[in-house]
Amino acid sequence: MAPSRILRRAALAAVAALALSSCAIQLQSRPDPTVGDDTMLIGADTGAPFFEENFNPYLGTKRIGVNYLFEPLLLVDPISGQEHDWLAESTEVPDPSTIVFDLRDGVTWSDGEPFTEDDVAFTFDLLQQVPAFDGTGIWSYIDSYETGDGTVTVHLKEPDVPARVIIGGVVIVPEHQWADVENPDSFRNTDPIGTGPYTLGNFTPQQYSMDKNHDYWQADEVAAEHLILPAANSDLDVVTKGYDWAFKYMSNVEGTWLAASDTNSYFFPPGGTIALFPNHTREPFDDVRVRQALSLALDRRSIADLAAEGYMDPASMSGLLLPNQEEDLDPSLPDQGFVEQDRDRALELLAEAGWTLQGDRLVDESGQQLAFTITTANGYADWLRAVQEVERQFEAIGIDVSVDQPQPAGHTLAQRNGDFDLIVSSFGGTGTVYQDFNNNLSGEFFVPEGEETGNNFGRYRNDEVDAILREYRVTTDETRLRELAWELENVFYDDVPVIGMYYGGSWGLFSDRKFTGWPSEEDRYSPITYMPSALLVLTSLERVRQEGDD
Repeated sequence: MAPSRILRRAALAAVAALALSSCAIQLQSRPDPTVGDDTMLIGADTGAPFFEENFNPYLGTKRIGVNYLFEPLLLVDPISGQEHDWLAESTEVPDPSTIVFDLRDGVTWSDGEPFTEDDVAFTFDLLQQVPAFDGTGIWSYIDSYETGDGTVTVHLKEPDVPARVIIGGVVIVPEHQWADVENPDSFRNTDPIGTGPYTLGNFTPQQYSMDKNHDYWQADEVAAEHLILPAANSDLDVVTKGYDWAFKYMSNVEGTWLAASDTNSYFFPPGGTIALFPNHTREPFDDVRVRQALSLALDRRSIADLAAEGYMDPASMSGLLLPNQEEDLDPSLPDQGFVEQDRDRALELLAEAGWTLQGDRLVDESGQQLAFTITTANGYADWLRAVQEVERQFEAIGIDVSVDQPQPAGHTLAQRNGDFDLIVSSFGGTGTVYQDFNNNLSGEFFVPEGEETGNNFGRYRNDEVDAILREYRVTTDETRLRELAWELENVFYDDVPVIGMYYGGSWGLFSDRKFTGWPSEEDRYSPITYMPSALLVLTSLERVRQEGDD
């Protein structure tokens, strides 16, 4: 899930960040004089500790630079939710089972070959032939497609209007290069050909560079002539070496990043919701009164402040990312869906469910104390801080809480197999209300505990929700779509399928020394470096005129 990487970066940098922030010496940004004023230094890609040269956009070990080389037909900003026609000049849905992509004229590959509908067809076929490449599952939607006269018409297996965004989000590769690749699933693509704003420059295990594609279809919108992506991007490096753009959680950002240069800024919009996922196949989490009580027992402000050091807000129980999705919020939801701690009401609900407080223990009629385990990933410092505070708050109402911290791979396996009571994870951040709710709540993803699922990890089932999602898929009327979103928000608020705790951040760090136009509170768009939405940043910046410029 896209947001998990956004949100977990916080933990990976926590120790180094804290050490950096405690330095008594005032740190200053001292840019490398050999890096030109037309060159952007980006903290985006990370070696382990060195880079492997891999620019196959469909492999999990790909370099982040693939997002600056290859482009999709349609681009959705995960922060604003705004859709941008990209390689497709327009996208039409003549009926809920048909999508027509009208391709942009005049686009060429970086080797000068024209971009055509044949490249789209080849890419679709490639993802069908190599299922591991079909990470978003477009062939679970596509029945057939046809091409002609600069268009690609997709016929769906069943009506599904939101599939337009999923299918349009696939990055396209050139047929004239990839058709000769014998083993695409192991192809490292060390001489990449793309339609994007940059081409690959020099590559070493320590860093690689990228050069502006002057034949790019919107080259006039691309400000930086060169990009440099180092393999090592410690907090100290980012603060002191003149980075222009980095995606990095940094403790005490005001005292480190901002203090290092008066041209530095940051933007930490919500990138997903950090939540407790109850296992709905286990008692007592199958009882809505228990789920509501656990939600009411939480002081989310305290959890958010401890977990994200005050940078992020408590999560709304609307299921939305606020303020990102404020326009989609049902105005009738109390306090925008934010739930204040109310231990008295929590205990009332628990009593209705058969659990009463005797002394300092919450017990059932047999005297058995309510006990469960919260699973979180080892090494994710912000999640652990959240869990420790949740543990304290639950124990305050008599619950016996244990904490399990498997390694990240074990956490993922437990999540997918349903091997948990409550598990910390994240949801949302796709940029679309439908996908956020569908991925989290759809009964189509339900499997029994012990079987693996890629979504709806809590194994939630609700016929009302499934009916709303089905109607959403066949609806094109904007007014009705908003009403359906409101219905989903109310179910989320009332039925508590997931217990949202706080928003996880998209950690954007920027310098105005050479380039301006970065994402900000005044211009809210995605600061993420490692997704196709990074193209929005690279085509939104302007060069700062330096002394001596013509």
